[in-house]
Amino acid sequence: MSKHRNSQKNHKSMWQSFKVFLKSIKGYRFPIVLAIVLTIGSAILGLFIPKILGDMTTIAVNSYPDLNWPALGSKALLVIGLFLASAALNYGQAFILAVVSAKYTKEIRERVLDKIFRLPISYFDKHKYGDTLSRMSNDVDVLTTSMSQEIADVSLSLTTIIGVMIIMLTISFTLSLIAFVVVPISVIVVGRIMRYAQKYFREQQNTLGVLNSEIEEDYAGGIVIKSNSYEDTALAQFKKINEKLTVVSRRAQIYSSLSFPVTHIFTNLGYVAICAVGGIFVIQGQINIGDIQAFIQYVSRFNRPITEIASTTSTLQALLAASERIFEFLNEPEEAPDPIPAETVDRVKGEVEFHHVSFGYLPDQPIIRDFSVQVKPGMKVAIVGPTGAGKTTLINLLMRFYEPDSGFITIDGVPTNKMKRADVRKLFGMVLQDTWLFSGTVEENLRYGNSHASLEDIKKAAKASNVNHIIEILPKGYRSEISEDSDNISAGEKQLITIARAMTANPPMMILDEATSNVDTRTEQLIQDSFEKLTHGRTSFVIAHRLSTIRNSDLILVMRDGAIVEQGNHEELLKLGGFYAELYNSQFAEG
Repeated sequence: MSKHRNSQKNHKSMWQSFKVFLKSIKGYRFPIVLAIVLTIGSAILGLFIPKILGDMTTIAVNSYPDLNWPALGSKALLVIGLFLASAALNYGQAFILAVVSAKYTKEIRERVLDKIFRLPISYFDKHKYGDTLSRMSNDVDVLTTSMSQEIADVSLSLTTIIGVMIIMLTISFTLSLIAFVVVPISVIVVGRIMRYAQKYFREQQNTLGVLNSEIEEDYAGGIVIKSNSYEDTALAQFKKINEKLTVVSRRAQIYSSLSFPVTHIFTNLGYVAICAVGGIFVIQGQINIGDIQAFIQYVSRFNRPITEIASTTSTLQALLAASERIFEFLNEPEEAPDPIPAETVDRVKGEVEFHHVSFGYLPDQPIIRDFSVQVKPGMKVAIVGPTGAGKTTLINLLMRFYEPDSGFITIDGVPTNKMKRADVRKLFGMVLQDTWLFSGTVEENLRYGNSHASLEDIKKAAKASNVNHIIEILPKGYRSEISEDSDNISAGEKQLITIARAMTANPPMMILDEATSNVDTRTEQLIQDSFEKLTHGRTSFVIAHRLSTIRNSDLILVMRDGAIVEQGNHEELLKLGGFYAELYNSQFAEG
């Protein structure tokens, strides 16, 4: 009973995926229809060739020994003409479908990338990057490659089947019945095989996404894996997923491949029967020898599209599985639309206030509880506390990566939930713990936040960030190629470059999230000096575990379990002798 329900569910899911796929190619209706018309035309022209060849055989036999060369010659020219015209139409449909496939691939990839930018941050917290990349690359390739192949093959096969059936019936009704009886048997058998295969093709694409995630994580964390002697465990995990992919891929291919030999068996049995009965009819004079020759060729042509349709079921299964994954991703809930009309902050002062904000990533697990604080313009605010206290969550709410469950945040008196997300985020520059540099020149990386910055502006920001001398000793200076994986610059130097990038952008307010947590003491001092220049005159928020780096902050918010337990400057909090003093003294003792 359970298997029956699962089968119905898979069949329904397959049909829904097919309908969504058809809807997605609606914009290419005209060229696809034109390609189908050309395919049908090519198939129809080809259908007449066996009949004409059979007539040539009949003419040759009836006119022997004095062959009727004029009649044979005209028939031969007609066959050549049909061959050439059929080939031309076939090339035309192949060209059109190639163009459609390329444009459709471009459109789908753009839609996937656009979707990535419109998804909430929560999606990426719950899904692995490798799986998303697999949908954008592997699944899109399968979908678009299969599309043009399936349209041509199915159109050609159906036209050939219908056309051959009509011609065969005109030649011999009895022989046609023998050929036709194998069709429903083949269709029933292949249909059952397709249901089994679809389940494994869907599982194959899903497992491939998991495998890509594993590869991406192992590649990105190679140093961590080696330093912890984790190679054997990582390899074992990879082998486990790879083995699962091998098993489901093998089962998918085995089931889909069964359709061809099963269909071939039935069609060949029909072919043998037709040859035997047709031979008897020729001997009895019920049919011309040329007609039986043509009929046998039509039987071959009748069987071929059936077997071809059977053999393309694996391609169709892969197409539907890829389609299901792609459109499942494209249907993911997006960020709530920005308010219309949206409010703006015209002249930014930098006053930020949290009004009784509560938030939790899960409904029953609140992290921030009734949080309120007022930050005056130009203040340097440090947020400290143990791991899980809610420090980074505050920044996520401030940047509108997440929305509060209750309460609201204002910037210069304007609620952020009444502003466009892009406008809120433009007000802040961010320097994160995990440095991110894209592949390109140093100059291109520094100009990332301000495309209109001049080279002079970039150098000025680099000097203020204490990274100018490091850049100038690179082989090509500011035109040197770097990336996140570059080994010609250290982690601390990458952090200084991200600070210079923030300086080049020149935002009204700044956020520094654990930016000195993984650098040496000397580089930490350079970063601190750079950040002092960067935050001068700006409202800034600093998240730090090293409390020595935030002693000169105007306001220190001490968080524990999602609430502010203490607030004040460094001296005030030490005199208070509370949780901050405990944290600070413990770090001092460790030092």
